[in-house]
Amino acid sequence: MPNYRRAQITGATWFFTVNLLERHNNNLLIEEISLLKACIKKVYRTHPFEIIAWVILPDHMHCLWKLPEGDTDYATRWRLIKSYFSKSLAPKEYRSPARIKNGERGIWQRHYWEHWIRNELDFQRHFDYIHRNPLKHGLVTRVSDWPHSTFHKYVKAGLYSESWCGDNAIDIEFGD
Repeated sequence: MPNYRRAQITGATWFFTVNLLERHNNNLLIEEISLLKACIKKVYRTHPFEIIAWVILPDHMHCLWKLPEGDTDYATRWRLIKSYFSKSLAPKEYRSPARIKNGERGIWQRHYWEHWIRNELDFQRHFDYIHRNPLKHGLVTRVSDWPHSTFHKYVKAGLYSESWCGDNAIDIEFGD
């Protein structure tokens, strides 16, 4: 098995994408959103981190976290979130022979995408990407219509307008 090298940057801000293993026609994260949130809160109590932005979609999620100063261990947090969630569900998913052999469930992709946020522009691009994602995937025609997002928190705070990102229509201007 490969040994993945992860950057060890204390107190850093990170962007993550975490996917279900079987993404096609899979609504598990929305169907079990209360359970997922409970698992996140459980991990947060023992391994605190700042949740800056988060969107939960039917088959994957994106988020921005800031770790406490002196802490680089986001991997443990993700392992625990995924593990608590998986252990709380009745085993009914398909499991490959390799997963059976290793005693693994077939819910999550083994790995996730992480990206260290390097500067303010990088932060803003990822922050907006998270909130625009339900629109990108065609789940809504307005970002404000997706309930499982920190977008609404930032509308209340005045950072976004309710109509930010508008409708899922392409606005093309033509010259004379």
